[in-house]
Amino acid sequence: MTLTARARQEAAPWWMVLIQGIAALIIGILLLTNPAGTTVVLVQFMGIYWLISGIFSLVSMFIDSTAWGWKLFSGILGIGAGFIVLQHPFWSPLVVGSVLIIILGVEGLVIGVVNLIQAFRGGGWGVGVLGALSIIFGIILLANVWVATFSLPLVLGIFGVVMGIVAIVMAFRLR
Repeated sequence: MTLTARARQEAAPWWMVLIQGIAALIIGILLLTNPAGTTVVLVQFMGIYWLISGIFSLVSMFIDSTAWGWKLFSGILGIGAGFIVLQHPFWSPLVVGSVLIIILGVEGLVIGVVNLIQAFRGGGWGVGVLGALSIIFGIILLANVWVATFSLPLVLGIFGVVMGIVAIVMAFRLR
């Protein structure tokens, strides 16, 4: 079996890539046309997922007792987050979005510092430039958390439309 044939055999089926592309395209269009309503619905689905995942984590603690502390912690955290999101459907998108922006901002700062350290240790100027850009990105996000939170649905909508189209095209190329 050639390498190309093996890669095709191990890849996801073309129809699955097509379904994912169509779903990403639909969610992207919805986020662009009705960002507030779509964000509320998506965060509610996330709350349901967290709740169910927390319950399964607690149940798995009794089935397999390895790492029971982490399973207990993640189960309680998932159930608590799920209940909070489901009980407060209108302000939870703001909280979830702002927490996501803060995490991305801090991650940008950390990755930027690590890249700069690598650049000064001989990693090259490309790593240094990426590190500086990551730090700038992190500072922008942390300095404007609410602006970034309110623009997040539009950015995700554009990303969903572009990636949906790319996935649909790739699905037909796989076929």
